[in-house]
Amino acid sequence: MKISVIAVGKTATSYISDALSAYLKRLSHYVETTLTEIPDVRGQRTPEAQKTAEGEAILRALRPGDAVVLLDERGREMTSVEFSSMISKRMSSGLKRLVFVIGGPYGFSREVYDRADMMLALSRMTFTHEMVRLFFVEQIYRAMTIMRGEPYHHV
Repeated sequence: MKISVIAVGKTATSYISDALSAYLKRLSHYVETTLTEIPDVRGQRTPEAQKTAEGEAILRALRPGDAVVLLDERGREMTSVEFSSMISKRMSSGLKRLVFVIGGPYGFSREVYDRADMMLALSRMTFTHEMVRLFFVEQIYRAMTIMRGEPYHHV
């Protein structure tokens, strides 16, 4: 199985970009993981038009058969161990690609919500989109180490 993280907008902060690269490199020892940045379409658009345009780009990045998980404040909260178990079950199911999507500042279009298999909340708190990428990629790495029984995650 492959894991893909799709995020709206660029990671412009250098220390976040460096940390993302470090975790993606660590993840390469466990599972092929990619981060795809969808251009953000801010400008002269209404929030609804922005969600629609971003949603179209997100949907174009998806493939038939992908399991799609949206990071959404209304999603299910999980512990790191529960998250690891969810990924492990997906890996065992023969799934080819598990896609996590981090939306723009206004969330997702209805079409993206309709395509999703699950919604996951990283926290009930609000973070910048750049920080969410870093926190979430770290959680994927943590999930892999939990699956392998490695000491990165302390219980």
